Amino acid sequence: MFDVKNLTVKYQNSDNDAVCGVSFSLKAGSFTGLVGESGSGKSTIVSTSLGLLPKGAETKGEMFFEGKDILRMREDELRTIRWKEIALIPQSALNSFTPVITIGHHIKEVLAEHSNMIGNKAEDKVDGLLVEVGLDASIKNRYPHELSGGQKQRAAIALALACSPSLLFADEPTTALDVVTQAGILNLLARLRKEKKLTVLLITHDLPMAATICDKLLVMKNGLIVEEGTPKEIICNPQDAHTKALVNAILN
Repeated sequence: MFDVKNLTVKYQNSDNDAVCGVSFSLKAGSFTGLVGESGSGKSTIVSTSLGLLPKGAETKGEMFFEGKDILRMREDELRTIRWKEIALIPQSALNSFTPVITIGHHIKEVLAEHSNMIGNKAEDKVDGLLVEVGLDASIKNRYPHELSGGQKQRAAIALALACSPSLLFADEPTTALDVVTQAGILNLLARLRKEKKLTVLLITHDLPMAATICDKLLVMKNGLIVEEGTPKEIICNPQDAHTKALVNAILN
């Protein structure tokens, strides 16, 4: 479904690789956690997947989505898979929205641009998406600042799902949310994954959180995946020194 092989990414004017020969695979329908501290390379992998690296960044390796190498795609080819095939819930829901545009207008813009859906059909789609993520359809008439943190995050998920992608990247989707709201967002992602047969990659620094919801964990440090396995394997029998330190921090 999604296969990364020997991916290396280096930013312009940087002496070190942000990602160093990383390889992993996501099976269709899986829920995988990419876990690491800030600067470990997690978000760089996501940006590479969507063709959103800054100008001057160098990439090596291969990144296959449904058999096609993303790293070899032209910009117009990448545009055909963003939103419709691969979608992103960015870090902090505020990054999904322009403050002066209503939630409904945001979603309708995506539907018009990527699915050629307008008018009543788009309006109905917006209503359905908001209800699907646990919001009242009337939320579409409100502006981002009028929503709570949890509501904004649910609206961001609705936006990401607008064009029915098969692969969803969730980049720190519970940042700055209280524990109860975090649990609600994670349960929502788990439910949507099953209902829509989504493949989900959860990017997070929170190992305990990832372990409660993911089928598989990938642990990153300094641009490398230092360990991978099931949550039980990672928590109960960590092999890498960095993973052991993360687990010990939980237990202590």
